[in-house]
Amino acid sequence: MEESKNTTWKIDSTHSEVGFKVKHMMISTVSGSFEEFDGEVKSSSEDFKNAHFSFSAAIDSINTKNKDRDNHLKSDDFFGAENHPKLTFTSKSFDGETMVGDLTIKGFTKEVKLDTDFNGVAVDPYGQTKAGFEFEGQINRKDFGLAWSSVTEAGSIVVGEKVKLVVSIQFVKQ
Repeated sequence: MEESKNTTWKIDSTHSEVGFKVKHMMISTVSGSFEEFDGEVKSSSEDFKNAHFSFSAAIDSINTKNKDRDNHLKSDDFFGAENHPKLTFTSKSFDGETMVGDLTIKGFTKEVKLDTDFNGVAVDPYGQTKAGFEFEGQINRKDFGLAWSSVTEAGSIVVGEKVKLVVSIQFVKQ
């Protein structure tokens, strides 16, 4: 495969969402998202197999619809946004259904697997070629140094360790 045949695709942030879900007190689920993110794909084939994906999100853009909680998540108890302003992901392999790559949060890098739905390619009304993907996976937040923990008087864990990643991305062919 020649490098010159690679096509670059950039994230269309207005048609993309980067979200997560985590248990609160083990009885309900809190959803959140990152509002500022960027990334691209370099692909040599229309099915994107073996394409190279790279992604980053600004920690300061975290949004769980609760300012106090968002500020706590930005603190050193969790993401440490002041010293670690971004999380990053770089793919190692993609077979069309599963993406494997390195996720770095708060200076900790771990390999993660993401179930992937490639929703196809379409041309929008303005003549831009777009490709849509949905990614889902799960991480343990403590693997990335997000170790804050608390227990209620009744013994319930306040924040679950497992975090579900739910990402819907539309890319624009460059």
